[in-house]
Amino acid sequence: MTDTFIFRWTRLLGSAILAGVLLSGCGYNDFQTKDEATKAAWSEVVNQYQRRADLIPNLVNTVKGYASHERETLEAVTRARASATSFQITPEVLNNPEAFQKFQQVQGELSGALSRLMMVSEKYPDLKADASFRDLASQLEGTENRITVARQRYIASVQDYNVTVRQFPKNLTAMVFGYETKPSFTVENEKAISTAPAVDFGK
Repeated sequence: MTDTFIFRWTRLLGSAILAGVLLSGCGYNDFQTKDEATKAAWSEVVNQYQRRADLIPNLVNTVKGYASHERETLEAVTRARASATSFQITPEVLNNPEAFQKFQQVQGELSGALSRLMMVSEKYPDLKADASFRDLASQLEGTENRITVARQRYIASVQDYNVTVRQFPKNLTAMVFGYETKPSFTVENEKAISTAPAVDFGK
């Protein structure tokens, strides 16, 4: 190897190390870590909503067996589930306030429809006594609790990420690389979608 070749490679290596140090110091690596953390937290939110959606067909069929004439309520749940499951969940949702709001809206509509379904069950003692219904209602209640926890973790993760995006001097890095604040569950929407279906085993 010639001295010129070694010098060039040494210079290139030095530049790469310097670039790495600068990127690390300006918060670039923090953005990578926190962006991945928000994606992971979001995946858990979606996972729990999917778990809820998977319970619904069996729940609807069980209720239908005892209260088939409650057609309007049963159809409302089915429609809300179809709307929620047809919503395309992509990473872009996390960076698009309008898409995020739409996601909250369809999940809120499903929560409302489920609440009405569970209230209908109060009128049918035989349905409430059915072992399958009680098991499904218990699973639904547990899932609603998991959804609440998953949303809280996502909110905390987004808050951490957004603070980094807005803090000086990391906000300069955010501007250079196009990192923007991510939408989170708003107070109004959070209230709408955090109302778990009423499940009362004491009656």
